[in-house]
Amino acid sequence: MPGQAAIHVPEKSLKCKELVIDIPDNLEPAEWPKECCIYRVPRKLRKVNKEAYTPKLISIGPFHHRRQEYRDMEEQKVKYLSDFCRKNEKSQEDLASIFKEKEVEIRRCYAETSKLNRIEGLCVLFPKMIILDGIFIIELFRRNSKEEERKKDYILSKPWLRDGIQHDLLLLENQLPYFVLEDLYNFAYPGSSSCNNNHKEIEQTKNPKEVPKQDTPFLKLCRKYFSKYDQQPDSSIAAEVKHFTDLLRYFFYPSDLKNKTNKAIDHLYSATKLDEAGVKFKKVEKRHLLDIRFEKGPFLEYCPYLNCSWLLNCLPCFICLERMQVFLKLPAFEVGHETDCVFRNVMALEQCHYPTEAYICNYILLLDSLINTEKDVDLLVEKKVIVNQLGSHEAVARLVNKLGHQIVAEDSCYYELSQDLNKHYESFWNRNMATLTTTYFRDIWRGTATVVGIIFLLLTFWNIFLRHFVKMPRSWS
Repeated sequence: MPGQAAIHVPEKSLKCKELVIDIPDNLEPAEWPKECCIYRVPRKLRKVNKEAYTPKLISIGPFHHRRQEYRDMEEQKVKYLSDFCRKNEKSQEDLASIFKEKEVEIRRCYAETSKLNRIEGLCVLFPKMIILDGIFIIELFRRNSKEEERKKDYILSKPWLRDGIQHDLLLLENQLPYFVLEDLYNFAYPGSSSCNNNHKEIEQTKNPKEVPKQDTPFLKLCRKYFSKYDQQPDSSIAAEVKHFTDLLRYFFYPSDLKNKTNKAIDHLYSATKLDEAGVKFKKVEKRHLLDIRFEKGPFLEYCPYLNCSWLLNCLPCFICLERMQVFLKLPAFEVGHETDCVFRNVMALEQCHYPTEAYICNYILLLDSLINTEKDVDLLVEKKVIVNQLGSHEAVARLVNKLGHQIVAEDSCYYELSQDLNKHYESFWNRNMATLTTTYFRDIWRGTATVVGIIFLLLTFWNIFLRHFVKMPRSWS
């Protein structure tokens, strides 16, 4: 029979003559490899912290649609849609016409499409849900960009509600495809889009090599709304954005970051251990979060015995001596109450969609290696590499260590960095010089006492030398 597969099993083993498995003729793949970009969080990640992946106030897209706790915000969506249609003189039929040819493409952006189609009523209501959610996001972003409207808006005028909605819009399971939002925006505001495109075309005809890629008008609205996460607001995003969780991922790392090897970090010494070997942790400004560099002075590359960290501890005014030190330079990592949720969702996206480019996972696993105990956090906070907004250093260590649970990374963009750090720590000379610095030259007072002691010891030996050896030539005569 069509749609059925007959599997013959030996009668002695299972005591049955035939096992029949029904296979539907129209079976669809669980995911569409090219189009799929919005996923349900894998169970093993959800078990670690279920709340980090679940929206609190609003449902966007099909995964959490029709849940009772989001009913209040559904009413706000309808109000936003009504205001949008009235101001822009657009009807719901006009908006629906945009998706007639793209509905299949939109559905394929979601994992488990076949399961979604079996949800009662969702198949019919899918276009309406996409339009309602999309217009809500566009109106929210547009009002956020105008101060007068921001003060009057029901959501944006209440900090607790504004931050809660922003938090929910970043969750992996709570997304709309980005191209849907951009198409809606360009349909509603064609003037700004065409003006921007015309300007770019004119500039490219003049000198196409010197014209950098510019953000679209809608992308600018998005970046303004999520500005507290955008570390490089002046730089454009060259990559194709798939949704807001994907946009958040691009905020954290430079566009030229690539995996240099196909190896994962198997071991890395902790921050306190590296500090004991003379590695100086230094905060750097105006860099992406993932831009971490291990730097040695030019002299130390050829002669590690010229390490003068002990002298710089005593005389910090000698800035020129920094060229004779070893630094691990990191941008500041702010740890707050939203950190766990934000990074978990981006890491879940990487586990599902970017398994070979899991840069955020690489970064968190690197931090997990550097931070083992509260002492490691104490050191990094002292160096301003970590900004602790949780209050407890132990809570920061626990948060970072737990973020790496159930994360699989087969390669790391920090593999060479970890090898250089381990090699530096395992050098006998580096550890002994660091011990000398810690014990005798920790600060200017201890260093001064050490230098005075050395001078006194040398003078004592010199005095002994003068007493016993100056008269010897006379006796020889």
